[in-house]
Order: sequence, then C-alpha cells, then structure tokens
Amino acid sequence: MAVGARSGHDEPDRRAGGAFGDDTTGDDVTGDEQARPPGEGTPGDGPPGDGDDAAAGGPGRGPRKQRSFWKELPLLVGIALVLALLIKTFLVQAFSIPSDSMMNTLQRGDRVLVDKLTPWFGSEPERGEVVVFHDPGGWLENQAAPTPNVVQKFLSFIGLMPSAEEKDLIKRVIAVGGDTVTCKEGGKVILNGVALDETAYLYPGSLPCQDSFGPIKVPEGRIWVMGDNRQNSLDSRFHQQLPGGGTVSNDEVVGRAVVIAWPVTRWATLPVPDIFDNPALDKAMSAAPLGAAGLAGALPLVLWRRKKLAARHTAE
Repeated sequence: MAVGARSGHDEPDRRAGGAFGDDTTGDDVTGDEQARPPGEGTPGDGPPGDGDDAAAGGPGRGPRKQRSFWKELPLLVGIALVLALLIKTFLVQAFSIPSDSMMNTLQRGDRVLVDKLTPWFGSEPERGEVVVFHDPGGWLENQAAPTPNVVQKFLSFIGLMPSAEEKDLIKRVIAVGGDTVTCKEGGKVILNGVALDETAYLYPGSLPCQDSFGPIKVPEGRIWVMGDNRQNSLDSRFHQQLPGGGTVSNDEVVGRAVVIAWPVTRWATLPVPDIFDNPALDKAMSAAPLGAAGLAGALPLVLWRRKKLAARHTAE
C-alpha cells in the first residue's frame, strides 16, 4: 500500500482509528497511481504471467494484424457488384437512346436513368411521362439488335452499362386506360375531347399527327404512346393492326425516364408537361361513363312510355 509522507515529518501520522498515511489533501499520491483508473492495481498485482502476456502482445492482448489490401479487394469487388445488380433490378437502370424518335427531348446517344422503384409499389404510367417499355411484339421485328461482347453483356447485366441486347423502346405516354384519343390529319391530338397544345416538347416543325387516326378508346391497363419527333417515330399509330391495337400493356413498361445522365452537357430532368395537368382531361373522361349511365337509366323509361302509348292507341 502506498503511504503518504508530509514534508518535515520523519514518522507517519497516526490518526484516530489507527490508520497510517491517510492524507486528506491527495497531493502526495504518486504519478503512477494518478494515471491508473480506479479499480486497477499496480503492475504485478494480477495473476502471474498477465503482465508478461500484455507486454509481449500475447493472445487476445496485442493489436490484430491487418488483412492485406489484395486479400480484401475481391470481397470489395463482390459487394460492389451485388449492390450494382440490386440497384439495377429494383431502383434505377441506364438506357441508351438509339434513334431520333424523341428529339429534341432526347437525342441519339443520350443516356437516361429509368426509375424502376415506384412500379414495385403499384405506380402505373401517367399521361405525359417518358417511359421505357419492352417490345410488345412486332414493333422492332425488322430492326436487328447490336451484338455486344462478353464484357458489355456482363456490365449490362449488372446495370453499369445501358441494355444492349434487349429490345426496348422509349416514347411519351399520351393516353392511359379509359382515355379516348384521336387526331385529324395535320391537326392537334384530341384527348378526351381536349385539344393538346404540344409545342413545349414536339420537335420544331413536327406536326402533331401527319395522318388521321382514331377515335381510339384505350383499354384499362394499357397506354397509348407517341414519339416527340412525330414524323420520325414508329409509335402506337403505326401498330394498330397488332394485338392491342397499338396500345402497350402496363406490364411491359420498365419504368419512367426521369433524368438525362450523359453526356454531362445535356444533364436535365424529364418532367411531365403542364398540359397533362389540365383537370378537363379527367372531367371529360368521367363524363363519358356518366352519360352512358344516364342513357341506360333513361332507356327503360322510354320503352315503358312507348308501350303505354301503344296500349292506349289499341284501346281506342
């Protein structure tokens, strides 16, 4: 036990109770004891060999040797690849624009990022969105897909490169299930009885529709799509002879294109044009079922009245 000593005294103080060296000031505690946290003894107080093991870096005492960077590299690469695959599958995927059908909104060679997350939560395509969708069947039958090498296939599989082999298309949603769309040659597209002013996104000088089509009632669960460069886009207008009448199933939609990611000089978001926020589009769509319901309700009344009049004439 460390014993305190007062300056000028040769003998230890004797206090009441017979304790020696109980100094109340604490000024004479040795440096070793000041630096040691309460509850720890001095070196050599523990079981034999403990101090030797700690000093020598024995088992469980010394610092662990760090693993070599080259041994950890494969693990890091594996984790990065798994994360990239998960991001591509559930979050976003890059796509390359192969044609001029969406100019000037999108140009050939642009890379866009497509949101694949919201469809997992039940989100469906909406009017005005730019969407990527799988070939519904027959849209790209005359266009050969490029043949990528092994590296390109792998990078495309994990989402680090745009899809190279898959036959995907990118267009703008004009109408959704329940909508009625039509257009007269050289005129504007009419959606649910409302003429669309598409100058905000159509390619300069492009006509809304060069040839007449419709009226077309889009089935539920499907969409009607058109390119922004109308005179250079083989969209829904040109596939009406196929199953679906030119419409695309919502199940074929990969996701909505939300941003131009490359080249950096063309960074931009892809918002929904204001014209598709027009409340009249929904009112016109809801008016049709109401009108049909009114007609169905009035029909029995008309038939009853005619029957009554016929019976009156017979009685006369």
